[in-house]
Amino acid sequence: MRTETKAIHAAMDVEDSSVDIVPPVHRSTVYELDKKGRSEGDWHYTRLENPNRVQWEHVLKIMEDGEAAAAFSSGVAAASAVFQSLEPGNHIIIPEDVYAGNRKLVKELMQPWGLKADFIDMTDLQNIEDHITDDTSLIWVETPSNPLMNIMDISAIASLGDANGVLVCVDNTWPTPINQKPIDLGADLVLHSTTKYFGGHSDILGGAIVSAKEDGIFEKIRMVQRIGGAVPSPDDCWMLARSTRTLPYRMRGHNENAELLVRFLQNHPKVEKVFYPGLATHAGHEVAEKQMSGYGGMISFLIDGDAEDAIGIVGQSKLIGRATSLGGVESTWEHRHSSEGEGSITPQNLIRISVGLEHADDLLEDLERALG
Repeated sequence: MRTETKAIHAAMDVEDSSVDIVPPVHRSTVYELDKKGRSEGDWHYTRLENPNRVQWEHVLKIMEDGEAAAAFSSGVAAASAVFQSLEPGNHIIIPEDVYAGNRKLVKELMQPWGLKADFIDMTDLQNIEDHITDDTSLIWVETPSNPLMNIMDISAIASLGDANGVLVCVDNTWPTPINQKPIDLGADLVLHSTTKYFGGHSDILGGAIVSAKEDGIFEKIRMVQRIGGAVPSPDDCWMLARSTRTLPYRMRGHNENAELLVRFLQNHPKVEKVFYPGLATHAGHEVAEKQMSGYGGMISFLIDGDAEDAIGIVGQSKLIGRATSLGGVESTWEHRHSSEGEGSITPQNLIRISVGLEHADDLLEDLERALG
């Protein structure tokens, strides 16, 4: 081999005969075909399949008690794949207090494409039933909702979906499978923005759909994934699989710290109301207690003041970061209405906080300083 050929092929000749304790990263975008030509099931291009993505999807389906999973490059890309698996003219029911990115996705992309949608109060089962039409194909559930922490009864909605031949998809980003198992409660599909708690360190972008069954709807989602191409990189899949190994322990810390901060906020004179499903006073607490094993690291609260006061409080923190995302080991908070923009139904005096894994006393001191 000449120098140019050596530079390309020399590394290919070395293989590790030992078994890896940690899976390697497979960055190759293509795979060599058999000498006899291409056979069905052969991998040939990383957009379609990649060893790290297959591993990551396996972890996801195991964690959520599903039969199949499809990983995407972002949470919104995963949500888009669910909507694109439907037909123009189909109708969906979706919470009025839904993640702002998904509200924009439906209103600005999917409705012009031909999807029909009703944004409604989904804490009332009768209200959901009243909105089911002959064209309804999907009920979208987000519980707890973002940011008002509304609780929806997954089992009851799943039963309603079964009775009417309607799919039920649950956004489980906030609880994670550590705190809530939608498929075990009857849901057909589970969505995650894996950017959040699965990633856990605010340095990976990703999304995923887990399906209770490897059936027709999942095959459509898989087709959107492969043809649409919004897939995560091998490195991101590797990082997400690695981060998941600590997810149960991280979620315990998020749950515990959030409960301590909730008690502090409840008793603070500048706080008007706290939204947290673990509170016995929360309107959805009874349902949350039935379907959740922990209440998560997200808290929303109203301050006694207006938008300017809320923004001012967020600006006073020294430890809690001012950022719009969530689920990292570091605590962050924001004036949520400012982030959501047009169409937001979030009160102007609401602050949303993602409680991290710092020592609780340090977080309490920072809250006291900011509120004071």
